[in-house]
Amino acid sequence: MGQHLGVVSDGGIGAYLVGAGLAGVVGTSREVSLRRYRAFAARDPRVLIGIDPEGVWGERELVALMADRCGVSADPRCVSGQDVIDPGRTVAALDAFAERVGAVAQRGGAVLFGTGHPQRLLGFYAGLADALSAVGCTVLTLAQGRCVDITTRFGLRTARLDYVRGVGVVREGAGERAGCATPLHSHSPLPVRVALGAAAEEGRPLPDLVIGDHGWVCGAGQLGFEAIGLADTDDPAVFVGEAEGAVSVAVPLDDGVRSDYYLPLTRYVLNRACLSQ
Repeated sequence: MGQHLGVVSDGGIGAYLVGAGLAGVVGTSREVSLRRYRAFAARDPRVLIGIDPEGVWGERELVALMADRCGVSADPRCVSGQDVIDPGRTVAALDAFAERVGAVAQRGGAVLFGTGHPQRLLGFYAGLADALSAVGCTVLTLAQGRCVDITTRFGLRTARLDYVRGVGVVREGAGERAGCATPLHSHSPLPVRVALGAAAEEGRPLPDLVIGDHGWVCGAGQLGFEAIGLADTDDPAVFVGEAEGAVSVAVPLDDGVRSDYYLPLTRYVLNRACLSQ
């Protein structure tokens, strides 16, 4: 990809996704995805990331679901190599995503943004937050500064909820200088639960729409809030949430490429939502 990433036309979005590695052959391996499917089937909370499944989701069911929603191989005997995301499915999901963004913009609703991939996806969400704020939506910054205890494979870590350009992130540490710490990569649903819980306690407005990934979208959707977001092929919880109605839209794409490669998707969504400047 070139240094300059311009506006992607509706007709060229599929080719752009493949060229940028967001769809087509992606960086996520089949081995990693299958390992996550097995962990989800075993109800590992680190992989459920806030979803409480209603149905029976074994490894075979998850492979079939991810083949349907993402375009990965439906053959359970395929156990190695790189995953493949069908760009057509990504485009269709982006269009549905844009429809929800346009709907909340039309009614001037309240929106909560949050990401567990701040180094990659922050810019994508921040561009949407800027545009929605400009048309009169309230971009919520709930429970800013609140502590969140997150369990990781290294043990319990205390983080602090913060907002960067209107997008919720967590930073390590609870001290006064926690706001200077680099935002953490986290799949936990606890940050969105803390944010929504604080709003209810304080009588503050609740979101009409939650936009994010991982625990932000799954945690909010499980609590009954309309939630839309992005998810990779090793994030089965988001797609199970969509299949069961907890998540409104799950957009399949590689969530680990260069951060600037997502910016044309922001422009595409805003254009489809009739929010382009």
